[in-house]
Amino acid sequence: MSQTIKNILVVDDEENARIGLSKLLSQEGYDVASVANGHEALDFLRHKKVNLVISDINMPEMNGLTFLRELNRHYPSTHVIMITAYGGVESYLEAMNLGAFEYIHKPVRLDELKSVMKKIGGNSISASAS
Repeated sequence: MSQTIKNILVVDDEENARIGLSKLLSQEGYDVASVANGHEALDFLRHKKVNLVISDINMPEMNGLTFLRELNRHYPSTHVIMITAYGGVESYLEAMNLGAFEYIHKPVRLDELKSVMKKIGGNSISASAS
C-alpha cells in the first residue's frame, strides 16, 4: 500500500546536516521538522504524526538503531530512512532487520533520497498531492 509523503522528521545531531537536509526537503514542498536526537524525536512524535523519519545512525545519548527500535514499537506504520557517514555492513543489516526502509550514506544526495521516497510513496510522492 503506497502512502503520500507530506510530513517528514529529520533526526540528526549534526546541526549543519540537519538544517541542510531540512532546507532541501522544504524547498521540494514537504512539511519538514527537525530534531537533534532520538529522545527529541520520540517527544515530537507524541504530538505530531509524520509520514517519514530520516534519521542518522551515529548520535549521542540514543543512537539511531535504538531510536529505530523505539519508533517501531510506538509508531510501527512510520517509514524510516537511516543515514550515516560511518556505516558498515553490520549497521546496515541491523537497520534493515529493525524495519528501516532504506539506508543511505552521507552526504545525502537529493536525487537518491527522492528515489527512495518514491519507492515508499509509489506514484503519490508529490508533496503537493492530496
